[in-house]
Amino acid sequence: MSICISRYNSSLGILLLGSFDDRLVLCDWASRRNSAEFIASVARRLKTGIDWKKTPVMIMAKSQLDEYFQGRRISFDIPLLFTGTDFQTDVWSAISEIPYGSTQSYSEIAFRSRHPEAVRAVANAIGANRLSIIIPCHRVTGINSIGGYAGGISVKESLLSIER
Repeated sequence: MSICISRYNSSLGILLLGSFDDRLVLCDWASRRNSAEFIASVARRLKTGIDWKKTPVMIMAKSQLDEYFQGRRISFDIPLLFTGTDFQTDVWSAISEIPYGSTQSYSEIAFRSRHPEAVRAVANAIGANRLSIIIPCHRVTGINSIGGYAGGISVKESLLSIER
């Protein structure tokens, strides 16, 4: 079994969707620096290869993402498979709890993920989020700035605008 990858043309840019074992493992911006290496890291983590084809879970993800971009969906109910370390999974779980239309700081996420002294490591884990939008890392901001985003700052601003 390999990771199946497909492109999704969203209103804000191209996302790459990936599924493995009937669960979504990837929803990431094609414009991400080193995008190919990012995909390869997911495959290495799962000890498998990559195949470009659509699967039912990707079709479900595309439909729900369409609704999200149209402002008609505030949460996702897609089966997910996290492909990160325990630390990253703690951080991604904390991000998942940020309510639609809200933001939290990197230090708040560090505290909520039970790693209050590891703000920089938490920021790195946020940057390694493989399920952009689904795990809403765009809702994490700096104390005095919007912070970074794999899809670019203008995309992050647009996502936050959709949620207002």
